[in-house]
Amino acid sequence: MTFSNETKGMLIGFIGIAMFSLTLPFTQMAVKEMSPFFVAFSRATIAGFCALILLILGKYKLPTKNQIKRLIIIAIGIVYGFPIFTSMAMTTLPSSHSGIVLGILPLTMSVLAAIRYNEKASLAYWITSIIGASLVVTYAFIDNNGFFIKEDLWLLFAILFVSIGYSEGGNLSKEMGSIAVVSWALVITLPINIIATYFFYETSFSSVSFQALISLSYVGLFSMYIGFFFWYKGIAMGGISRVGQVQLIQPFLTIFAAFFLTNEKITFLNILFALMVLVVIIIGKKTKIEIK
Repeated sequence: MTFSNETKGMLIGFIGIAMFSLTLPFTQMAVKEMSPFFVAFSRATIAGFCALILLILGKYKLPTKNQIKRLIIIAIGIVYGFPIFTSMAMTTLPSSHSGIVLGILPLTMSVLAAIRYNEKASLAYWITSIIGASLVVTYAFIDNNGFFIKEDLWLLFAILFVSIGYSEGGNLSKEMGSIAVVSWALVITLPINIIATYFFYETSFSSVSFQALISLSYVGLFSMYIGFFFWYKGIAMGGISRVGQVQLIQPFLTIFAAFFLTNEKITFLNILFALMVLVVIIIGKKTKIEIK
């Protein structure tokens, strides 16, 4: 059986999404005992040192000036914007709620792809993406008893920043490879992250639980680094808009991750909206996307 590049890209991207789906529960456990800013910068520092070692051992060539500019854009999205705003949101929001709100990501990625990379999606694709985004917004409104709270605003900022980082990173991976892209983005910003980690260090590690340390280690190694190997590779193979739709399944995975990791209840509302979003994925898979 042979698979198209789109299908391969979606399968590879799914592995990255599976890793990312645990990010919110682990972040929630970490920020309960540590500053959200410390968690955001220290996870980037952990990933940055791993990236530095890999680049040295792998003898990766230096990026060009143009690639460095694009790597800075990527870093703004995935190294700073998303980790900082999600850490702030997770100080109060449940992981399952946040995971479903982040389901709007495929739509924002599609908009950026259409504007910057000339990916032309069909009307059917846009309809399914808008339906998926509408479901997410409706869920946030209902789950907050008819209100939108500031923590949801932090999540929206996180979505905007990470959409930029995902889109630019996936496109640059076609030139440099997914591992090189995320590694250089982390290494370029490593000096800043080390200083910021020290600045926001407030709680002694001796007073932090083993659970919180494991959580920080996970978001540093997998959420911030290894997951991007698969995610950027998938986007490079299958296109930003198409592979981006795989993210619609992430809320569903996060709900179950939150149940097992943080003992959050799986409510009828959560399952209902997660299933409706899943249906959107199945329909969206059959729509057409052309890359000019």
